Amino acid sequence: MSQKEDAARAAIWSGELTEGELDRAARGLAERHYPKGSYICHRGDKLDYWTGVADGLVKISAISAHGKAMTFAGAASGSWFGEGSVLKDEARKYDLVAIRDTKVAMMQRSTFMWFYENSTGFNRFLVRQLNERLGQFIATTEYDRILHPKARVARNLSWFFNPVLYPRTDNEIEISQEELGLLAGVSRQVVNRAMKELEEEGLLRSTHGRITVLQPDALSQYDS
Repeated sequence: MSQKEDAARAAIWSGELTEGELDRAARGLAERHYPKGSYICHRGDKLDYWTGVADGLVKISAISAHGKAMTFAGAASGSWFGEGSVLKDEARKYDLVAIRDTKVAMMQRSTFMWFYENSTGFNRFLVRQLNERLGQFIATTEYDRILHPKARVARNLSWFFNPVLYPRTDNEIEISQEELGLLAGVSRQVVNRAMKELEEEGLLRSTHGRITVLQPDALSQYDS
């Protein structure tokens, strides 16, 4: 089995496709590596690929005209994003930054559009994905406006355990306090304090570079 075939079969949408469709998907895939801190694309860039994280962690963010930074989401290993921009054939409205060394899977727009126009299974996946991602972005806007830092840390962490966006994630994630701080828009010191308090409340266990979530639902609704 080729590297492209492996990538196609490992993707979270692969279970929706027929064998023939998987072969087509593999032919339309490419992989690229990005070192920690590098930009996968800048806001306003045209990226003619649907994007997945084969391994690593990506921050989806933007900076307003007044200089305010906003993180829309974090994309961990196994997640796919950017389908809206691909469907509309438009420039990206956000920056994509590799928070750690990251391997990205990219599906050519022509392949993506073939599946969009011809595959019922692929469209079922897209509907679920778009609906869940919309909810995530709405919630992120709420976090930034009304939640205090510890709650923002808790809720940003909870997204990595979303069963639709990350169906293959178990109850653990490898993420550093620095990485989580970048996603939540707070300092590493704030994350460190939040982790200790959330651990005392029995919601998670935190060790160096790894977090075990004990109550993901409680994290997703955290506001105290």
